[in-house]
Amino acid sequence: QVQLAESGGGLVQAGGSLGLSCAASGSKSTFDIMGWYRQAPGKQRELVATITSGGSTNLADSVKGRFTIARDNAKSTMYLQMNSLRPEDTAVYYCYARHYFGTPYWGKGTLVTVSS
Repeated sequence: QVQLAESGGGLVQAGGSLGLSCAASGSKSTFDIMGWYRQAPGKQRELVATITSGGSTNLADSVKGRFTIARDNAKSTMYLQMNSLRPEDTAVYYCYARHYFGTPYWGKGTLVTVSS
């Protein structure tokens, strides 16, 4: 059974930094795509960043230049380094993973709160 476990959320002041991790388990092969989505209160879930197994990345315009996504395929772990955080980055951050033609999997989410 595939499981995605996020860690690293918490409370940080505006301008600060925070790092998230997502550990994947239960998959027979490396996920082709992994990513982070977030959902702020009262808003729809939105894409933050994705990364392929080969290391190609895609980041939302709102986080470009501030967030970095990375993964370690050998450890089945993905990371999101968030710098220059803003109050509008406050959200529950969800880990996402899938194979190109497979079912998407989601973590349970980790809360990031940025105080002004």
